[in-house]
Amino acid sequence: WLAPESVNDIKNALTRQAIRKMISDEHIVKRAVTQRSRWRWRRKQDQLKAGRHKGLGHRKGSKNARNPKKSAWMFRQRVLRRLLAKYRDGGKIDNHLYRELYLKSKGNVYKNKRTLLENIFKQKAEIDRERQLEEQRQ
Repeated sequence: WLAPESVNDIKNALTRQAIRKMISDEHIVKRAVTQRSRWRWRRKQDQLKAGRHKGLGHRKGSKNARNPKKSAWMFRQRVLRRLLAKYRDGGKIDNHLYRELYLKSKGNVYKNKRTLLENIFKQKAEIDRERQLEEQRQ
C-alpha cells in the first residue's frame, strides 16, 4: 500500500536506502494477504453428501469409474473370508469345510454374508445327519 500524500516522494526515491526509509516511516506498507474463504466449498460438500449435484449432467466418469465393480468384489470377499476364518478359528467348521466354502466364495457362489451363513448351517446339518446315520448303522 502506498500512502497517497507521499506519491511524489516515492517516485523520487532512487536508492534502496530511500525505499527502506519510506517503509520505516510507513509511507509504503505491505498489505496482508487476503485469504479465500472455504465457506462456499463446505456448503457444496454438504449438498453433495445430501445427494445434490450428482445428476447425469454432473457426471464425468463411467459407472464403473465412479463405483468400481472390483472394489465391491474385494469388500465382499473380505467379509466372506473374515467370516470363514472366524468360524474356522472358533471350531464351528473344520478345515475341509472351510476350504470348500472358501473356494466357492472365490468362485462367486455366495453374493453376501447371509447366503454363506445359510449354506454353512445347511452343510453342518447334513454332516450331523450323516454322522447320526453312521452311528445308527453301528
